[in-house]
Amino acid sequence: MNILLRPLINEKSMNLVTQSQFSFEVDGSASKKVIEKIVEDKFKVDVVSVKIINLKPKQKLQRSRRGKFLKGGMKKAIVKLKKGQNIPLFETVKEQDAMPAGRQVEVKTAEGEVLTTIKEKKSLLKGTKVRVEKASDKEKIIQETENRAPTKTSQKPVKKKGVR
Repeated sequence: MNILLRPLINEKSMNLVTQSQFSFEVDGSASKKVIEKIVEDKFKVDVVSVKIINLKPKQKLQRSRRGKFLKGGMKKAIVKLKKGQNIPLFETVKEQDAMPAGRQVEVKTAEGEVLTTIKEKKSLLKGTKVRVEKASDKEKIIQETENRAPTKTSQKPVKKKGVR
């Protein structure tokens, strides 16, 4: 029987990682002691405490037919570890490991031709924005002009008035 169903990785749980707290979805019949033992054995860490939250299923209204159904209930466990220990599933990319701002990386084919360059810029909210550019704008303009067909207005015959 599988007690730890999956790690819960969302914004709130990732904020708890800084406090050495990790959240998991667990089986409904699991107790605190069983969860503590399994986390210690599986991840080779020392567990300080376990908190359990039972989330009730929500009742939803079905649109196509009249009626209600239950959606989702689960049991969530928040495991606190000793200071300095962590679980590798919850690791995030640190800013030091990320590509520095303003750095350019070239995307190449197997033959070594440069396809695109990628520039990374930081936004005001500390999130990274990646912008992809073509190798050269001249090549793009040349490709657009070669692919253009003559316009239909220049090929239409001129109608003469009074002649049928």
